[in-house]
Amino acid sequence: MKVKEPTTPPEKSFWYSHQARGIQTWVIEILAVLALSALFSFVFCTSITIQESSMDPTINAGNKVLINRAAYTFGGVKRGDLIAYRNTEATDSSVHVKRVIGLPGETIQIKDGLILINGQTYIESEELPSMTNPGIAADPIKLGSEEYFVLGDNRNNSEDSRFTDVGNIDENYIIGKVWFRTYPKTDRGFMR
Repeated sequence: MKVKEPTTPPEKSFWYSHQARGIQTWVIEILAVLALSALFSFVFCTSITIQESSMDPTINAGNKVLINRAAYTFGGVKRGDLIAYRNTEATDSSVHVKRVIGLPGETIQIKDGLILINGQTYIESEELPSMTNPGIAADPIKLGSEEYFVLGDNRNNSEDSRFTDVGNIDENYIIGKVWFRTYPKTDRGFMR
């Protein structure tokens, strides 16, 4: 005598396959959200703690800021941008933050405390102190095709492009644009 194998009723097997597809879709959606979150965090939310006072009063030592690594992928560095950069190609070297003053191909000079770009006085939108030490920028500095001249906002207490140990910043050493302060909470917000 032949014994008939028990079978799952058709409505029950449909329910199981439908539920399995729902769980599979749910897992895929969660993994996609996690992957996109990780990508967003890497590109836009690289966080650093400011170690130096060269950007006072704009950014103080101890402040935490976010760097947008993709900011210059589709657009160029602009005058006035706050950039994060390294002085060398080594990825373990210190990260510095300064304000971009001179763009590739321009001639920069500091004379009588004023910034001259291609011989014209540059008026900044921020109220920053007049520089007492022009450093190497006392003489005109011609920027190369991939070089930027940067200054700290704490003009009389900043190691920046005026000094030979920093000099002009090579485009390849720029990490990204500083765009958001996360700490302290009282100053949290977008950077200008």
